[in-house]
Amino acid sequence: MDFDLTPEQEAIQKLAREFAEGEVQPRAAEMDREERFPYELVAKMGKLGFFGLPFPESEGGVGADTTSYALAVMEIARADASTAITLAAAVSLGAMPFHLFGTRAQKERYLVPLAQGKQLWGFGLTEPEAGSDAGNCKTRAHLENGSWIVNGTKAFITNSGTDITGGTTITAVTGARSDGKPEISNIIVPQETPGFTRSKKYRKMGWRASDTRELSFSDARVPQENLLGTRGEGFRQFLTVLDGGRISVAALSVGLAMGAYDEALQYAKDRRAFGQPIASFQSVAFKLVDMVAQIEHAKLMMLKAAWEKDHGRDFVYSASLAKLYAGEVSHRVVNDAVQIHGGYGFIEEYPVSRMYRDQKINEIGEGTNEVQRMILAKLIGI
Repeated sequence: MDFDLTPEQEAIQKLAREFAEGEVQPRAAEMDREERFPYELVAKMGKLGFFGLPFPESEGGVGADTTSYALAVMEIARADASTAITLAAAVSLGAMPFHLFGTRAQKERYLVPLAQGKQLWGFGLTEPEAGSDAGNCKTRAHLENGSWIVNGTKAFITNSGTDITGGTTITAVTGARSDGKPEISNIIVPQETPGFTRSKKYRKMGWRASDTRELSFSDARVPQENLLGTRGEGFRQFLTVLDGGRISVAALSVGLAMGAYDEALQYAKDRRAFGQPIASFQSVAFKLVDMVAQIEHAKLMMLKAAWEKDHGRDFVYSASLAKLYAGEVSHRVVNDAVQIHGGYGFIEEYPVSRMYRDQKINEIGEGTNEVQRMILAKLIGI
């Protein structure tokens, strides 16, 4: 059993760590306070190749692997969750559907600029009444004179309204299956499509520097060839996309927990009470040790899921388990980091306050903790 990273993976992790420490961390508090999208950081991540890590060079990528990509997300999340989710959503949700299901023409038109970081793309699955119950899709699309006519609403769609967003791939009911159930397909909707409108970005508790919006479609017309993959395979396709996306969220959760631990450890060494650093008190030291144990466990689970994906194995169980556990670890670690800071942890000037707000969505996005437990219950035979 070999736990060593390859030289290439180590190099990518080192590059991501240096970028996070030198470029992301100094901007994180200001971006969060101003709710400002990190355009300059996105451009730099594009030049560094982060958006193309898991894609082959023939599709505009750099030909790395899922493990390298997960490590990059983890290191960036260690500095700022908003920047990390911008990268994670761009790769796992925006670009990956084109890689998995796109035609050659679709890959050349859409995937190449996404893998190069020149554009962002949304993935429109969630609706106001279709979150965990993703199959309860209300958005409709029908063929008319060689075009799909789309009507409906999508909610909580990341990277869907920035100045560099190229469009959104959405799930829509395109008919009925032979068993009477809705036929769901994925349709590519470019940003300039008439009838496609984007609301103002949500004012969120966390991830304030990332872009998240509601999308509306009113007789939005796109060419018939904008069908992604096979008609009627949309449900299976988005489940596949979400399986991989859970590795991203696990990496983000691990990185966020690492960042909170870094802040708590340094604070505990610097802060003095009763004549000595508070790190010397068992009540604080034991919290820090527990943080390390949980982070290491979650990191290994995340890397195992990424390794299985890279080796063509069934990674659904590992990805769901890693996403569930890492999200809950980030909750506990950030909470303890705030506790170690005492009253200062409640003050916005301290990074753990931002991390506390950023963490919660890790237990909701890409399938809530409850949904993960439903998936895992089935996989263990219940």
